Order: sequence, then structure tokens, then C-alpha cells
Amino acid sequence: MSDFSSTPFFSPPPPILTFFIFLLSLLSLSLSNAALTTTPKVSARYQLSVDYYAKKCPQLDQLVASVTSQQFQEAPISGPATIRLFFHDCFVEGCDASILISSKPGNKELAERDAEENKDMAPDAYDSINKAKSLVESKCPGVVSCADILAIAARDFVHLAGGPYYQVKKGRWDGKLSMASRVQSNLPRSNSTVDELIKLFQSKGLTLEDLVILSGAHTIGFAHCKHFVSRLYDYKGTKQPDPSVDPRLLKALKMSCPNYGGNTDIVAPFDVTTPFSFDNAYYGNLEAKMGLLASDQALFLDPRTSGLVQTMAKDKQKFFQAFALAMEKMGSIGVKRGRRHGEKRKDCSVHMG
Repeated sequence: MSDFSSTPFFSPPPPILTFFIFLLSLLSLSLSNAALTTTPKVSARYQLSVDYYAKKCPQLDQLVASVTSQQFQEAPISGPATIRLFFHDCFVEGCDASILISSKPGNKELAERDAEENKDMAPDAYDSINKAKSLVESKCPGVVSCADILAIAARDFVHLAGGPYYQVKKGRWDGKLSMASRVQSNLPRSNSTVDELIKLFQSKGLTLEDLVILSGAHTIGFAHCKHFVSRLYDYKGTKQPDPSVDPRLLKALKMSCPNYGGNTDIVAPFDVTTPFSFDNAYYGNLEAKMGLLASDQALFLDPRTSGLVQTMAKDKQKFFQAFALAMEKMGSIGVKRGRRHGEKRKDCSVHMG
């Protein structure tokens, strides 16, 4: 959930990124066998429904799918970026598309999307939602919320990348509030402890199992060096690398992420073995000490979560079923309904009125 992705990788990448991906692919080949064997409180959950728009916009899922499939072909980074966008939206103010609001020039308070934690979100994620919203508005004007379009698009991209297809329940309204100051305390950090993660997820009505399953979304996407560089050189102030990083992965990461003065655009894949596929290899990587972020690797090191990591590493279909259920559960956090609490935006980046 942290830093889901922000640099295109299927279109020709910059030379320095090409080198890094090549380096990690070599590492992946040598390790693949080992990797795979070894804020507001949650509102009372409104009754979202799969057929919420059955009468007023029956073709909604197909309309969004026509956009997401084309977007995935043209800019594959849209996949992990949009999934990350959905996570970040739901965890701050609930699943209400508040992350899509643009900051108003001259306002002292920035909108969520301009918070430090969201600044490196790939623009392709916003493009995907804006394109889908425009198409939906042309066919069903004033009917469908941006929040529902974001939930549908996230599902589409999970499936397009090889993950499960699941029905998305709908009926969310768009939120009337978007404040950057509410972001930091409501999102996981790349070095969060398991205790901190459990507490945060519980505050959203999510369980320890939900934490482990939703973290599996890190099976695709990339993170910038700044999110894991301390693990390479100065883990918890020791001036030494994190001992839980596989030595070969450590060597590869150090080559592209120097301690000081490195290229800030450099990224590394969350999942070294199958970085472009939505599968369960993320969990096998954790077993092999190849988790990229400290918060990911911690899930295997902690006895409260390690058993579930091992279970998911063994059974992809079990992970897919659990992930679909966890996404449905997360998608109902802080849902707004009605004009008193929400709005139906025509432009997802601008509040109504």
C-alpha cells in the first residue's frame, strides 16, 4: 500500500531503470525456486449492492472495462497505481473518492492527493478514473459516483494483471471533504511494525487476516529507493543492513540505491520473481527473505502473521478468494450515502457546488 508505483515499466523505461530491472531479473532467476518453496471511524456499513445501478446505468461495468482494458495496454502502470489509489482513498475518510479532488489554488489546506504520501502516485491512475468517468457520464449523466468507478477500476486492474475477478458492490457517494493533513496518520508506512499495522487496520474495521491478505496487493508495482534505503545501510540506527534481507537481494538493491545522492526516480519491484503478475509469489518472497519493504518482511517475521503468509504462499486460489473478500470489506469503509453526507460529482477532481 505504500508507494504502489509511479514509473512506467512496460513502455520503454529509462536506461537506469532497464539496468535495475535486468539486475533484479538475474537475481530472480537464481532465487525463484527457493522463493517459492521456502480517521473517521468506520461508519455502519451501508447496504452496497452489485445491482445498485441496474436500472439507471445497467452497462456500467462494461463501460469502465472498456477504459481499463485499453489503459492497461497503453500504460500498464495504471494497474498497480489504480489499486494503490483505491487503498489510499479508502483508508483516508473512507471509500469516497476524496483522493481524486484537486487542491484549490490559494487554499491553505491542500487536498489529499497533494499530501506527501500521495505525491508520487502515477498520474496514469488519475487518468484511468477520469477517462472512465467521462465515458460513464456520456451514457448515464449524473448517476454514478466517482467512488464507485474507482472501486470498479481497481477490480478490473487486479483481473487484467492475472488476479481474481469479483463482483463489486456499489452505492457509494462521493465525499465532500479532502484534506492532506488527514493522510499521514491513516496510511501504513514502509517501515511500520506489525503492531502499528494491526492497530491501523483495526481502526478501519479490518482484521489481522485482512492485513496479510490486502498486503498481497504488493505482488505488483514498484517502490522508490527512499522507502527501503534505510534497510540497506542503517537498519534501526545500527549502521548495518537489515539482517532479514537476502544477501543477494541486498547486493542488487545497493547497486542502484546508494545511501546518499542516488537518482530519486529509481524504483524496485515489490515482487522480484514475478513483478508484472498478480499472483501469490509475494508471500513466497517473504519466506525467502526477499520482501522489499520492512513492513512487508515483518509479516513473515512476526508469529501472529507468519502462518497466514505461509498458507497464502502455498495456495494461489486460496489467496485469490481471500483477496476478493478482503477488497469487498475494505471497499465498504466509511461509505457516504445521500446528499447530507455526500455528493455525485460530474468531474471527479472538483467538489459540487
